[in-house]
Amino acid sequence: QVQLVESGGGLVQPGGSLTLSCAASGRTFSGYAMGWFRQAPGKEREFVAAIRWNGGNTWYTNSAKGRFTISKDYAKNTMFLQMNSLEPEDTAVYYCAAGRPIQSTVASGGSYYYWGQGTQVTVSS
Repeated sequence: QVQLVESGGGLVQPGGSLTLSCAASGRTFSGYAMGWFRQAPGKEREFVAAIRWNGGNTWYTNSAKGRFTISKDYAKNTMFLQMNSLEPEDTAVYYCAAGRPIQSTVASGGSYYYWGQGTQVTVSS
């Protein structure tokens, strides 16, 4: 049974930082991509970043470039999202996901098979 478990969310002031973790288990993820998506209240789910499990290619949405860094610990089957310079607009539930998207679909949630339960990130003073 595949499990993706997010952690690391919380309340942070504008300009602050958080690191999210996604612990993956239940199968080998060779050939997969792992991604982060988020959903704010009243808004649709949106892509944040993704990384190839093998090879390490990364992708970011424009709002995340320069502020967020996606990475992985291959030995621990864990993915991370380092978020800096957080803004109130980053407030959302953040989900990790695993799938086999091609490059043109890496930002599409429909390309991911497995999803975590989400972790809340709130950016507020």
